[in-house]
Amino acid sequence: MISIAPVAVPGAPLARRNPVAKVAAALVFSFALLATLDPVAPAVAIGVELAVLPLFGIRYGVLARRAAPLLLSAAGIVVTLVLFAAERTGRTLVEAGPVTVTSGVLLTALGLALRMLAVALPGVIVFATTDPTDLADALVQNAKAPARFAIGALAAFRLVPLLGQEWQMISMARRARGVDAGRNPVARLRLFVSTAFALLVGAIRRGTRLAVAMDARGFDAATPRTVARRQRFGPADGLLVAGAAALAGAALAVSVALGTFRPLIG
Repeated sequence: MISIAPVAVPGAPLARRNPVAKVAAALVFSFALLATLDPVAPAVAIGVELAVLPLFGIRYGVLARRAAPLLLSAAGIVVTLVLFAAERTGRTLVEAGPVTVTSGVLLTALGLALRMLAVALPGVIVFATTDPTDLADALVQNAKAPARFAIGALAAFRLVPLLGQEWQMISMARRARGVDAGRNPVARLRLFVSTAFALLVGAIRRGTRLAVAMDARGFDAATPRTVARRQRFGPADGLLVAGAAALAGAALAVSVALGTFRPLIG
């Protein structure tokens, strides 16, 4: 089952910050790490993210479960680059038949995998500590986002758990009609693609109905809308964004000091 509910411990100091401040801090921290290709800066950034995790009120086991797809993707990046990289620079570490692992390829693969984790983890932490309704309210009040965009995003976010339920219903309905791939990998792939297409069609239809309903309720009008919950952006929220920028700069400074900094451009 797909869950979008916040999992932070109530009262955690950073979890209580303004949702826009948390999103801005995550973006600042992540974009700064895109400037380098070396593995040192993202490794330092991941260490920082794990160190401040208790301040967000999230247990490490909960984060590991939510970030499991990211961990699998990182492992896939390393394996793919190690096996199929075109340029094999550096010292040869492992040579087994057609598989040759060199230090240059391994460093590049680790750098890309760690950078992907370092860039994505702040987003996982933000959405694990933020109520979707609070985020939509903060986007309208503090970021001055259009109500149509913010409420539409909130509605889409609320509908995400339905995707897992619909996937299960489609699979059960097809199994009841005798459509089963068994152990055939080709049939499994074909069934997966057809199920994903049916899910996509259903999501588009639901989105169309939602857009018509929002227009009927005046979300496309220029009239200012009132809000039920006030979201305040205070000095502590500004300090959170500034702290994220400082920590990202510190991670890059460590990379430069160790001589491993590899700029993305240049």
